[in-house]
Formats: sequence, structure tokens, C-alpha cells
Amino acid sequence: MKRSLSFVVLVAVFVFGLVVVQQSGVANAQDIKIGVAGPITGPYAKFGEQLTRGANAAAEAINKRGGIKGHKVVIVPGDDACDPKQARAVANRMVNDKVYAVAGHFCSSSTIPASEVYDEANILQITPASTNPLVTERGLPAVFRTCGRDDQQGSVAAEYIARELKGKRVAVIHDKDTYGQGLADAMKSALNKNFAIKEVLYEGVTRGDKDFNSLVTKMKGLNVDVIYFGGLHTEAGLIRRQAMEQGLNAEFLSGDGIVSDEFANIAGPSAVGVLMTFGADPTKSMAAKQIVEQFRAGGYEPEGYTLYSYATIQVIADALEATNVTRDGEKLAEYLKSHAFNTVMGKKEFDEKGDLKVSDYVVYRWFRDGGKITYKQITNL
Repeated sequence: MKRSLSFVVLVAVFVFGLVVVQQSGVANAQDIKIGVAGPITGPYAKFGEQLTRGANAAAEAINKRGGIKGHKVVIVPGDDACDPKQARAVANRMVNDKVYAVAGHFCSSSTIPASEVYDEANILQITPASTNPLVTERGLPAVFRTCGRDDQQGSVAAEYIARELKGKRVAVIHDKDTYGQGLADAMKSALNKNFAIKEVLYEGVTRGDKDFNSLVTKMKGLNVDVIYFGGLHTEAGLIRRQAMEQGLNAEFLSGDGIVSDEFANIAGPSAVGVLMTFGADPTKSMAAKQIVEQFRAGGYEPEGYTLYSYATIQVIADALEATNVTRDGEKLAEYLKSHAFNTVMGKKEFDEKGDLKVSDYVVYRWFRDGGKITYKQITNL
């Protein structure tokens, strides 16, 4: 009798547990999953941190005011380590996880292959950070970006080199990556075409290399007065540091791939004076004031692409709200292309390609602020 009773109790517990699990599953199914993909691990993890912090903060704010149509927003992170193959695997996982949209990826070389997966699954993708023109030039209907393009960024850099730095002997270096080489080529093209300045050296380096002294020696022999680097902060910091150690005091200008305090950690004191192009300082936007204060109160400086990621989640949320929470990427894209969005970075509008209608690249300089090396905007739009 005791055994029978125990058996009945066990069955009852099992059935009750099964019901709870099923009910919990139904509840979870009501959540709105939004993927956030980027380099969460590896040498470029600081950028992944920017994306995830921005996205998580935006989702938290949305959920505090009731979510989207009463549904909770859940951020699904994906670590691609800025590796194209890993990015495709992350994209497939996002599809299997039935995300409604994806904010990402970071590196253009990851965003482009991942976008093919999202396109096949008809999932909206908005990258906060991938600037290579090919991201939006392939005619994929549901691919967008909340940042500018390398052809825009490269033109700003070329003009600054020609007009402000009076560069005559310019070395153009890149990291052979889709983003890095694409940005370097865009700057070189504008420098050649718009200012009739021909670079004295055009050379690629390999991501992950540590010793660039032979490259520095070559640039010294060519009496280079400006070094332009297309790539990310790790290689940029090492090249700058080794150039200064060899006494090559040429101006150093790079792009948005070095918008991280990690650049200063790698370059050390040599970071002081380095120039870079990036969008107009998003932390100065009136729309961002409260959000920036919240980040800083929590001990985090919302640098680089943090607010770009926040704005991307805002845009996705607004589109989902307006379309009654659809997973149809093309339907969401139609809405995005026909409406303006009020974001933490101000008003944003998209063109038919999925690019922003207005780009706001400016020039920044790294400087020493007390005991810290950081950057500030030095030109206006």
C-alpha cells in the first residue's frame, strides 16, 4: 500500500512538474527575443561589451515601461569573435532561437556572411557598427545600419590629412580585413582623387601580429609624415607605439575601429596625439543625457558604440510595436524605410538601401586628461 501511494505521489509530482515546465515554456514563448552579435571574447571583446551593454540597457528601459505590446524584451547574445565562420554559426543559432531581429554584428567581415543567413530566414538585421559599403550595397531588403559608411568616413579623413595635417608623404596601412582594408581604400581613393595626393606606401599587415618594427623602419626610410591605419585598436596601438619608440613622430590617423579605451592601454603614452574619425560624440546628445548619467552612475563610461547599440534596440522595438510584433523582416524593413525614429542619438531615418540618410563623421584626438588617456571631438559637422 505504501509503495502504491508513493508511486501515485511520484506520478502526481511528475505531472505537476511537467505542467509547470509547459506553462513556463508558453510564458517564455511570449518573450520577444532580439539577438545581439559581436566579439564578446577575443582581442576585440571591448567592442562586444559596448554592443551588449547598450542593448541590455535599452531592453531594460523598454521592459520597465511595459515591454513591446506587453511582451518582455529578452536580449540573446551571440559571440562571433569577429570571425566570419563563427559569425555564420551565430547567425544560424539566432535563426534557430527564433529571434525577431538582430542588432549586429560588429566587424563588417562578420556582418556580411551573417546577413546571408538572416536574409534567407527573412530576419531583420541592423548593425550598429559595420561600416563597409557592401553591407547595404547587395540589395538585401532587411539589412540596415545605424552607423555611417567607410566611403563617408574615408572622405572626412582624407580631407583632414590634406587640409589640416598638410600631409605630403602619407603611408596607408590596413589589416587586410573587410573593414580595415575597405576603410583604408576609401580614404586612399578620396586622397588621390580629391586632393591629388599619392601615398608613398600602401601595405597590409596581419591581424594578430605583434611586431611591426620592420614596417616602421620602412616608413622611416620613406620619411613618412602621416600614417593612416585602417583596422582595429589592437594592431593600431602596437604600430603607433613601435613607431614612436623608433622615433617616427608622424601624425597617426585611424577610424572608428580604435574607439575604445583599450587602444590607449595598448599604445600607452604613445596614444596621446593620435587622431581618429567617428560619429559626432553621441554622449553629448541631449536625448542621451539621462542614459549617459545612468551608465556613469553604474561605473561604466558609454564609449564607442554603446549608444549606437542602444539606439539600434530602440529602432527595432519601435518597428516591432508598429507592426504588431511580426517576425517578417521585409515587413519590418518597409516600416523602417518609411518612418523616422527618435533615439538616444537623436532622430534617425533610413534610405532605400538601409543606410542612414545623414552621416555625421568628425575627427577626434586622443589626449591626456589627468591620469587617463582618452579622446575628444576636435572638429564639427
